[in-house]
Amino acid sequence: MPPSQNKMALDSRMRANLLLLAICQALGQACNTMMLSATALSVVTFYANRDLATLPVTMQHLGVMLWVFPAALLMQRMGRRFGFRVGSLFGMAGAATIGTGLYHGSFLVMCAGGFLLGYAVACLHQYRFAAVELVPLSHRAKAISWVTAGGIVAAFVGPSLVRWTHDQWIPVYIGTYAAIFLIHAVIFTVMSFIRFPESRIATSGVPDSGTAPPRPLAEIARQPRFVAAVVAAMVGYGVMVFLMGASPLAIVGCGMPHTEAHTVILMHVLGMFVPALFTGNLITRYGTTRIMAVGVVLLLAGVAAGLGGLTEWNFRIALTLNGVGWNFLFVGATTLVTTCYRPNERGKVQALNDFLIFGTTAMMSFTAGFLQERLGWFALNWFSLALLAMAALAVAWLGLRERRPVAAAA
Repeated sequence: MPPSQNKMALDSRMRANLLLLAICQALGQACNTMMLSATALSVVTFYANRDLATLPVTMQHLGVMLWVFPAALLMQRMGRRFGFRVGSLFGMAGAATIGTGLYHGSFLVMCAGGFLLGYAVACLHQYRFAAVELVPLSHRAKAISWVTAGGIVAAFVGPSLVRWTHDQWIPVYIGTYAAIFLIHAVIFTVMSFIRFPESRIATSGVPDSGTAPPRPLAEIARQPRFVAAVVAAMVGYGVMVFLMGASPLAIVGCGMPHTEAHTVILMHVLGMFVPALFTGNLITRYGTTRIMAVGVVLLLAGVAAGLGGLTEWNFRIALTLNGVGWNFLFVGATTLVTTCYRPNERGKVQALNDFLIFGTTAMMSFTAGFLQERLGWFALNWFSLALLAMAALAVAWLGLRERRPVAAAA
């Protein structure tokens, strides 16, 4: 095959792989959105302690934190396709378990289902790292952004399915968990058609002799770029989950209907993923640190809208800005992390990154429902301001470090 035709074939294959991965991202994120939209509201239909209404979601985040190391290392050993399909099996098992818990009115079984779903979500968050492996290094930020953009479909599919399924069967919301089961079955099938590059580690268990030996994890984690990226992602993701997880309870608590909570989550998820259509281009043009800084500003603006009142538009604007700010901060932080490791170090570094992020989100998800019931929506937003100050300091510190060599040279 002539070189030009070979290049066109590679480009076509690359685009097809990214498209299929984006479809899996859309479906997986739709499941995540459905879980976040439905779970607290389904728990309070039978469980009297509203303070713990978000605990099954918290167990999902805890599951992500605990499953992320075995999931990432399994993928490095056995390949991405095998690892992602195992994640889909866990997704089906988790959806069936949490649905069974709701049917029988067992809060503990619902929590166990959330924990199993955590493995599927841990794999979902590996999609952005897998995207980098499908493209040349120069397209790193764009690949992360393009696959993340699959969440745009999730913004419509997730809340729409919740709205359609929540009262189809009795008890309410059990149809939602049945839909999550079916979606994970579809992801399992789609993964069969994605051609991931095979590594020597995945096929033979032996690193390529031409690569340097992997560095200790502590050495990699001490890099300033890694520290700043992880701190910013921890805070950005934590604040996003904190406010999003509590918002359905706050909205219904203000006397608005459940459908308004679904609408707010829809706008929030659109805010999370629509910017992914151009975030990669913005990072390429203006730099990672600047885009992360814009993300912090947008998150702060979302908190200001939340503190502005308790009308439907305060919730809609606050959660939309929250989503956009998360996108800029998270895509930027992920892009930074991918510059911190060698190919034979990817599994443990990606796992550490997600372990720290989702350890934070587990804690924030748990405290969200408790603080919402005890202190109210405004208190959550004031607390978020303090957290965002940490992200602002991390991004500013990294920006100063990046400018220092330029200033010295001048």
